[in-house]
Amino acid sequence: MSLKTINRITVKSFILSLFVLLFSAQSFAYSYAAAGKEPLIEGREALLKALSANDYTAVQTAYDSMQKEFVYFNEHHGLAVDQQMQTAITNKDQQGVTTALITTIKAEVMRRLNGAEQNINDYQVAKVLVVKSKLFIDLLAADLTADNRQQADIAIRGALASIGNPGVFGVGQKPADVTRYIKYRTNLQAALQFTLPDAPTK
Repeated sequence: MSLKTINRITVKSFILSLFVLLFSAQSFAYSYAAAGKEPLIEGREALLKALSANDYTAVQTAYDSMQKEFVYFNEHHGLAVDQQMQTAITNKDQQGVTTALITTIKAEVMRRLNGAEQNINDYQVAKVLVVKSKLFIDLLAADLTADNRQQADIAIRGALASIGNPGVFGVGQKPADVTRYIKYRTNLQAALQFTLPDAPTK
C-alpha cells in the first residue's frame, strides 16, 4: 500500500471520527436536556381539571402525585406550600389550591435558576436548569400581567445567553458572565413577584 493511499485512508478515518464525535455530542446534549420526569408539570393538568370539576377526591389524587415537590420547598427552603395545599384541599378551597400551586411553580423557577447560577461553569448543567425553568414560566403565563410576561421572557432569554456557550470544538465559544446572569435572574424574580425565603440577595 502506497504512502498516498495510507494518507487518504487516514484522512477519511479522521473525518468519519469527527462526524461520529459531533453527532454523539449533539445527541448527549439533547437527551440530557430532555431527560427526567417533571411531576409538577405532569400533575398540574390533572389537578386543574379536577378542580374545575369540583372533584376534590381527584384533586387529592393529583396532588399526591406531586406532593414530594411541595414538601421539598418546606424541607429545603422553609416554604410551607405543602401545608397550604393540603389545608386548601381539606377545606375545598379552590382559590387556596390555585394559590399554593402557583406559588410552588414560581418557587420551582427560582430553584432552577439558583441552581444554574451555582453551576454556571458547567454549561450543560446550567443550560438544562435554565431551559427547564422556562417550562415552568410558561405554566404561569395566564397568571402574569402582559408586562410581567414580557419582562419574564426577556429575563429568561438573557439568563440563557449569560451562561455562555462552549461552541463546537471551541468555535463560537463564549464564556459565562455571572454578573449578567444575576442581573437577569433578579429581573425574572421581579417579573414573577416572587422570592424564595432563602434566596441569594445579589
